Amino acid sequence: MRIGRIIGCLLGMFLPVVGMAQLTLQECREYARQNYPAVKQLDLLKRTEEFTLQNIRKGYLPQLAVSGKVSYQSDVTKLPFDIPGIETGMEKDQYQISAEVNQLIWDGGVIRNRKEATQAEHAVKQQEVEVGLYTLNDRVDELFFGVLLCDAKLEQNDLLKKQLELNHAQVQACMNAGTANQADLDAVKVEQLEAEQNEEELKAFRKSYAGVLGWLIGRPETVGEVFVRPEIPAVGSGVNRRPELKLYDLQRTSLDVQRKGLMAQNYPKLGLFVQGAYGDPGLNILKGGFSPYYVAGVKLTWNIGGFYTLKNDRKLIELNRHNVDIQQEIFFLNSRMETEQSNRQVDKLRGLMKSDEERIRLRENIRRSAEVKMTNGTLTVTEMLREVLSENQARQEKVLHEIELLQTLYDLQYITNE
Repeated sequence: MRIGRIIGCLLGMFLPVVGMAQLTLQECREYARQNYPAVKQLDLLKRTEEFTLQNIRKGYLPQLAVSGKVSYQSDVTKLPFDIPGIETGMEKDQYQISAEVNQLIWDGGVIRNRKEATQAEHAVKQQEVEVGLYTLNDRVDELFFGVLLCDAKLEQNDLLKKQLELNHAQVQACMNAGTANQADLDAVKVEQLEAEQNEEELKAFRKSYAGVLGWLIGRPETVGEVFVRPEIPAVGSGVNRRPELKLYDLQRTSLDVQRKGLMAQNYPKLGLFVQGAYGDPGLNILKGGFSPYYVAGVKLTWNIGGFYTLKNDRKLIELNRHNVDIQQEIFFLNSRMETEQSNRQVDKLRGLMKSDEERIRLRENIRRSAEVKMTNGTLTVTEMLREVLSENQARQEKVLHEIELLQTLYDLQYITNE
């Protein structure tokens, strides 16, 4: 019967935890990415690229142009002699409507370069969005570990409350025996009230952290979920895989495409054309009246105006490329400084954690001894409470060091994206 009660109590404690939803750090990161409005830009950029490329490819299709013209000339062509029976004069008012079809044969690579430039430009824009999405991880981590720290402190605060309950019973017994007074009991009660207040503050902090995180990941119900403490991440190789580095490479690629396009724009263009028209006069200017006609042939055009600015355009591209290199150098410098700072923090925390367990063990022994002395009347209640609170402080610091170490290790992971 007794065993049955114990099993029932254990199940009663365990089942509520099982029923509560659990949330991991990786899940929060994924939810934040899915929920963040900027992720919609990736699809928009992809569709924009597709439409732009379709428009560029249509540059290979025949181009049709329709035009009409009505003009009056101050003079017209005249023969220096008269031909009997033939009207050699032309009307000064002329009319024409025409349609011309041009088919590009060779453009020096302009259309191909425009496609490459569009692809490179959209790749840069997409990677810029990825960089922005990656920074969400840092915000998620900060909020997630904030909740974990509150949970750990609440757990330690519960232990303190239980300890103070035992101390309250001990002082009450001493008071009944005449070795303690009401002031001693009130001193314990004050500490119990402070523990209650501390619990309320911690719950408020937790609710705040979890609430903000819930809105960030699109799950407002996160406040009531169990946050799973992540495992200690493996030590990385030190290779930086941040999305910013890919962005710099894509920016260089885009500049290379622009540089190739400079020469393509300055090459001659070759094409076929067919023009059909109806006008007065027609091609036979000696024949008056409206008549249809057509002209077909090969057309070569070469605009050499681009050579005037070619040298400076190349210099501008080189300057932009140099600017990208500088941005990457700044990024590497900041990453190295952040990595060094985090490594020093890890070393410090690990050094502190080596003595945390020993401090707690010693503080626990001192507290127990103080309780015995207080019961025997050789130590005041105030002095005993001081040792109780000192033990609690040591436990709180241990919890803080554990969470800080875990968060710093994940900060290191974030710095290099390993």
